[in-house]
Amino acid sequence: MDDGVAFTCHRAIAPMMWVAVTLSLVELVVVHALLAVWWPRVATVLSLASVTAIGWLVWAIGTLRSRPSVVAHNAALLRAGAIKRVTVPIAAIDSLHPGGWTDAEVKARATLNLALIAWPNVVVRLREPIMLGRRRIDAIAHRLDDPDGFAAALERVRAADD
Repeated sequence: MDDGVAFTCHRAIAPMMWVAVTLSLVELVVVHALLAVWWPRVATVLSLASVTAIGWLVWAIGTLRSRPSVVAHNAALLRAGAIKRVTVPIAAIDSLHPGGWTDAEVKARATLNLALIAWPNVVVRLREPIMLGRRRIDAIAHRLDDPDGFAAALERVRAADD
């Protein structure tokens, strides 16, 4: 995927993930301080688990910028940083929808939601379902920083294949 065009998702997803980090820090201080009064060992274990989770969230936020989605001449690598990823051959893409889908469609088991905690601004529909582990995927929802550029890059690659 070295020769492709990269599309990040950090401007759309990272702010909400930073809110989750902030809320986790508040929870860490308040709840764990109260727990320490009655059960210090339990508070210590929960504090370590919370610090680990916060560290993982901060790392995941950093990968949103450094590991973008890529549209190349033969495939689209769609990913949300290092959290989730899927490679889709360009020929397997049926259509691209910039909006107008329902909550049920985004949350369906057959839809891979790479938008994480944001609402997607693009849905890629596939001609045939693909397997992702044991899961059959027929659509991929994503929240990209430049959905129009993504659509244009996808159209350029599809036109070049024709």
